[in-house]
Amino acid sequence: MIRGRKKYFLIPSIIIAITIFGVGFYFGKTQQVEPTPSDTIIINKELGQPDIIDFSLFWQVLKKIEEKYTDKENIDYEEILYGAISGMAESLGDPYTVFMKPEKTESFVESVETGGSFEGVGMEIGIKGGILTVIAPLEETPAMKAGIKAGDKILEIDDTSTRDLFLEEAVNLIRGEKGTEVVLTISRKSLKEPKEISIIRDTIEIPIARWELLDNIAYIKLYHFTGNLPGKFKSMASEIISAGAEKIVLDLRNNPGGYLETAVDIGGWFIPKGEIIAIEDHGEEENQKKYRSRGYKGLQDFPIVVLINQGSASASEILAGALRDIRGIKLIGEKSFGKGSIQSLEEFKNGSSLKVTVAKWLTPFGISISDEGLTPDIVIELADEDYDQDRDPQLNKALEILKEL
Repeated sequence: MIRGRKKYFLIPSIIIAITIFGVGFYFGKTQQVEPTPSDTIIINKELGQPDIIDFSLFWQVLKKIEEKYTDKENIDYEEILYGAISGMAESLGDPYTVFMKPEKTESFVESVETGGSFEGVGMEIGIKGGILTVIAPLEETPAMKAGIKAGDKILEIDDTSTRDLFLEEAVNLIRGEKGTEVVLTISRKSLKEPKEISIIRDTIEIPIARWELLDNIAYIKLYHFTGNLPGKFKSMASEIISAGAEKIVLDLRNNPGGYLETAVDIGGWFIPKGEIIAIEDHGEEENQKKYRSRGYKGLQDFPIVVLINQGSASASEILAGALRDIRGIKLIGEKSFGKGSIQSLEEFKNGSSLKVTVAKWLTPFGISISDEGLTPDIVIELADEDYDQDRDPQLNKALEILKEL
């Protein structure tokens, strides 16, 4: 969604800035100093200064750097400015509010505008607890085949530590030409120590959805909330009804999200017309925007159970939360990722930009999805043995519950 020069994103994105300070003190006599370069080359010192902030400390520190720093010829005033602005954004404590220099902005815009088919390993990544984390490996991709799982923490990409990388930088390092190798060092709850996983890149086709009939239960798997999902889902709904299905398992596991509009559209198949599916919260109740169900006929009376896990994020969390709030539908599986905010990209004349959180998503009952995610009504964690032996106790539980209804 683009409004003027503002761009809005549901995809997770963050900068990690960890600065280690080596502190030394030098005491000397106060002395008269000559005017410093900043006295003559820095312009617009007063432009746009808010009344509640006294910027005098900034200028005092800058002057001391100019007076005392040993390698004066290496002072880069543009980098000082960018560093100060980055620190300002970081001070908010919001991992999704990030200042980006011109070259970072260009890379970011390119990465979010890439879609459909691309070459890489096939997984969505984000930041969780300050660590680069796998949101979800995509179905039948090199990442999934190599054993990458939702919730894996990526510590290194080849020989590069991820601790101080932009998310977009990490994406660019992981992506690459078909047939080439990338080695990810990951940590996982079930592993005693970090593990290296080698993945051969391939062409990635993002899957959309599929369904199958299990006795009288329609098992629906949604992989991603893409722009063309509503049309496909309409056809699937017709097939489900014609097949004589009476109940539904809606599988949102490893679904990293996508378009809000798509989540609202899909919700319209299960939630009565006019009911709230999501609330866009800008911090003040009068500025809230409510997204309501269109109330499509056909599936609204079907008993449903929803599957979620750590790979369920953004739009999939919105849909799962709405189904639980409005219809009391049970969620089964593991806690979802917790990406429930919207970012606006504000671009500046020199090519730099600020990606800033402008709103958070709330469920119909006003519960924030951000950070905490959704806790299932029935928690079932998959063990490594379940993956190895192709067992799915989460799905089995969902089918057991529906058969009793």
